[in-house]
Amino acid sequence: MNANPILLQMKYARVVACFAKRMNISLDAALDFFYRSQVYLLVRDGVSDLHCMSDEYLAEELELEYNEN
Repeated sequence: MNANPILLQMKYARVVACFAKRMNISLDAALDFFYRSQVYLLVRDGVSDLHCMSDEYLAEELELEYNEN
């Protein structure tokens, strides 16, 4: 299923803000990491309808990926 591109952009913004707050990093650093992450690729490509998951869940997944690197 493909999500509305405008709604996806709004979701990205919320997830990045949540991730930045959780990790205590700048929004710029969070955004940079987000667009290079597997989470972004999966959400963008509509894999498993990840765009339907909560912002907190996606931020947590980003945190796990961030800590692996």
